[in-house]
Amino acid sequence: MKKNDVKIVFMGTPEFSVPSLVKLHNEFGVCLVVTNPDKPSGRGLKLTPSPVKEKAIELGIPILQPEKIRDPKFYEQIQTVEPDIIVVIAFKILPPEVFKSARIASFNVHPSLLPKYRGPAPINWQIIEGERETGLTTFVLQEEVDAGNIILQWKYEIPDGFTAGDLHDFLAPLAGDIAVETCKILLEGNYTLKKQDDSLATKAPKIFPENCQIDWNDDCKKIRNFIHGVSPTPGAWTLIDDKRFKIYRCEYEIANHNEIIGKPIFTKNRIIFPCNNGFIIPVEVQMEGKKKMSAKEFLLGYRT
Repeated sequence: MKKNDVKIVFMGTPEFSVPSLVKLHNEFGVCLVVTNPDKPSGRGLKLTPSPVKEKAIELGIPILQPEKIRDPKFYEQIQTVEPDIIVVIAFKILPPEVFKSARIASFNVHPSLLPKYRGPAPINWQIIEGERETGLTTFVLQEEVDAGNIILQWKYEIPDGFTAGDLHDFLAPLAGDIAVETCKILLEGNYTLKKQDDSLATKAPKIFPENCQIDWNDDCKKIRNFIHGVSPTPGAWTLIDDKRFKIYRCEYEIANHNEIIGKPIFTKNRIIFPCNNGFIIPVEVQMEGKKKMSAKEFLLGYRT
């Protein structure tokens, strides 16, 4: 099948999806992009397009932005395109009427080694749980979320000290590579699907700011993993002077001590938070109402 004969519909919204859109379009020519409606943003609440929409405009690809994913009109619009393959990366849960409209298959690129970390926040939870290995999985869409048969799975090591932001940036371009490779083998028809073992499944639910307060009574390595796992967003926080103090990146030291758990110690060069079995030393921080900065920069302007 020639490049121009392949009809690929791409569905995605955030920055993570953008490299995949570019690589798929360069390889096959994406015929349609589906993304979320523009959202109010900033102080003026100006309607702002998603990163995927911005890139689709730049590439000259037609765009659909359905208000409701279960709108019959949307089903008809997709079915009219008669797609060969639908590629989904960081988008909404599709109804069967949509994902069954692909002639060959509809598949998702998921940033974990499925069946582990099913859900909307797999990158965050892998760091929170201290995983040393990550990966990308492409699977055929079905009604149960993230549970479809696996097409391809690529594995990678997670460097020590990675934040969720680091892992996001590492996996995003690779997601484009596995998406292209998956399309190629689907078009060739030379592949074997692997059923997921549901008994090994774990969940990766969405994380909200109110759930990101740091528990200083915990193990210091677990605290470091938690801080890094919700960095840069929503961001782990504690209270200093009754204001939220976010920590985006930190180091830890295991040690016995007699300090008050969670009470910060300010030295000339470091902020130190005593925890259960050691200390957390913030590296990158943000006081409520201020910009993000290094801990050293914060100390230059902070008076205890």
